[in-house]
Amino acid sequence: MYNKIVLALLLTAATVHAQELNCKVVINADQVQSADRSVFKDMERSFANFMNTRKWTNDSYKNHERINCTLFLNISRMPSIGNFQASAQITSGRPVFNSNYESVMLNFADRDWEFDYIESQPLEYNDNSYLSNLTSMLAFYAYIIIGMDYDSFSEMGGTPHFQKALMVVNNAQTSGRSGWTSLSSIRNRNSLIESINNPQLIELRKNNYRYHRLALDVFDNKPEESRTVVLNVLKEVKKAWAINPNSILIVSFFDSKSNELVNIFSKASLGVKREAYDILTAIDSKRTIYQEILNTK
Repeated sequence: MYNKIVLALLLTAATVHAQELNCKVVINADQVQSADRSVFKDMERSFANFMNTRKWTNDSYKNHERINCTLFLNISRMPSIGNFQASAQITSGRPVFNSNYESVMLNFADRDWEFDYIESQPLEYNDNSYLSNLTSMLAFYAYIIIGMDYDSFSEMGGTPHFQKALMVVNNAQTSGRSGWTSLSSIRNRNSLIESINNPQLIELRKNNYRYHRLALDVFDNKPEESRTVVLNVLKEVKKAWAINPNSILIVSFFDSKSNELVNIFSKASLGVKREAYDILTAIDSKRTIYQEILNTK
């Protein structure tokens, strides 16, 4: 009986104090010529452990509240032993209330993923300093994923976490590594956090809350009202696009939401369908995908 009580207490503690992320790491190293393939499996375990066991916020999470996310790493080169060049795809999801559906929150391609890694070597990180490119990149996306999730549950709720992401960028800029400065690309880590913090694009962050909390979470009971909310969100996105058409935050929004938007508006009235289609095709290039809005009976 004593052992059962201890086990129950341990399980309860684990549930209450679970970490924020449930991150799956997948590494494809088919392009790399290496006799020792075990290092890539070790990477998967090590990267996932870093993301999933570190406490990123001061909040308490239950196991079912952890944020599902994926890091897919396509390693293209190993210039020297322990040095790797890759591209990464980072995705995260958010459950919709009263459904089994998970909405894509982030779908971001990072083509400047350069890092050093020695098998079984501990990954060290400190919020206040730059220790390695690898842990800085992992930490940056941890904070971005968490910030976007918090923004979807309360207006501007992700601000503290985006500030942490900005700190990671500022610390890493002295490293000279790719992806941390605005000069190297308009679609990198620096550009992403600059867009998130851009005062001219503040409505995009507020729309994160409106889209998810005021539309998706009540869509099952109020589909027409929810479509109206999403349509108004698209109008605000169009205003932001007119100011900054190259914003990576806008690109990332449509990369994450295009298929979902088709599903939302496919069963709308003809007038709403047409209005949504006109906005979407004016500011996003996925015309073929959005055509399904008009084609669905």
